[in-house]
Amino acid sequence: MLKKLSLTHWIFIALVVGIGLGFAFPEWSPGYQVLSNIFLRLIKSIIAPILFGTLVVGIAGHTSDMKQTGRLALKSLVYFEIVTTLALLFGLVAVNVLEPGVGIQLPPASASNVVTAKPLTTGELIEHIFPKSIVEATATNDVLQIVFFAVLFGLALSQLKGRHRETMLEVCESLSEVMFKFTGMIMKFAPIGVGAAMANTVAHSGADVLLHLAKLVATLYGTLIVFILAVFVPVLMLARIPIKKFWKAVREPALIAFTTTSSDAALPDALQNMVKFGVPKRIVSFVLPLGYSFNLDGSTLYLALASVFCAQAAGIHLSIKEQLVMMLSLMISSKGVAAVPRASFVILSATLVTFGIPIESAVLILGVDTLMDMARTGTNLVGNCLASAVMARWEGDLRLDNPEEIYDPA
Repeated sequence: MLKKLSLTHWIFIALVVGIGLGFAFPEWSPGYQVLSNIFLRLIKSIIAPILFGTLVVGIAGHTSDMKQTGRLALKSLVYFEIVTTLALLFGLVAVNVLEPGVGIQLPPASASNVVTAKPLTTGELIEHIFPKSIVEATATNDVLQIVFFAVLFGLALSQLKGRHRETMLEVCESLSEVMFKFTGMIMKFAPIGVGAAMANTVAHSGADVLLHLAKLVATLYGTLIVFILAVFVPVLMLARIPIKKFWKAVREPALIAFTTTSSDAALPDALQNMVKFGVPKRIVSFVLPLGYSFNLDGSTLYLALASVFCAQAAGIHLSIKEQLVMMLSLMISSKGVAAVPRASFVILSATLVTFGIPIESAVLILGVDTLMDMARTGTNLVGNCLASAVMARWEGDLRLDNPEEIYDPA
């Protein structure tokens, strides 16, 4: 019986047990904090290598495909950036208006987890993006500098040809694959880390933290619904895509993505249904996989919301300028990491470390992450299906009345 429980089940069980322990034995708080800190340190250890490896592969690995498909690639990337930027803005507005994290009293962070950060002027902020040493940036988990270096490295690698490019790309791909496994190993410790963090927080703050987490989940669902109505529906109308017919095409794969919290599980159905809908195979087979790296609307909105929530929970006021810089960091660092287990949590942790926000609040979010993951994964899937239909219309090749034969994923 126990062997059949997934990691998600164990995290939820640990969440409930942690709440009970926090109420029943608040005097055990130092012990809870030790276990929570171990998990936090393990998470910090994977930030630099996983960001570097995945970003370099995401940039250099896609370049040859993008050159071959040219116009379609450029159109897709422009569309992806516009929609994901809107998703960031929706998340940012919602979390600032509703303030789901205001009022949480986090337990004091241990000395090893304290990150000091002073407010930077605009000039200092711009200057800070450029690393003087990638080793120093890696040691301090400075995600802005790591991302900047990785983007330049990936672009430089994409300009090489032959053995040197293939060798370095293979190294980065191997690093990414190892880090995926590494992350999976760390996540096996997640139930203990989440349970301990929740017990420690409840011991210090009482039941109020549960209300704030419920407000966070409700804020995410509500904002995603508004985002779909305010962005997806107008895009459907502007592209002259029949809404009812589109919904019938994406309904089943979206439900699979929602219930399994896996876009990969829904990919075969999504490919088949979009071809039956009228998107040519050459477009859907390119746009959907590319969108899995560059067009994660639901995850992007979640990251904007969750990062500011964590700042609110820690009692840290972020200026509009600092929030916009954080959004820029999230927009870039979230590209190419969709295959990482709990990818959004890794990106969120990296961003919090960079901006001097204690990541204890992020561990609390992990306790209700499955509920939020269902919504953002379903939105990601619908957004990518919409992108394929929009690209087909943009290319003048959307065949609503005469679709191609059903796509065979094999």
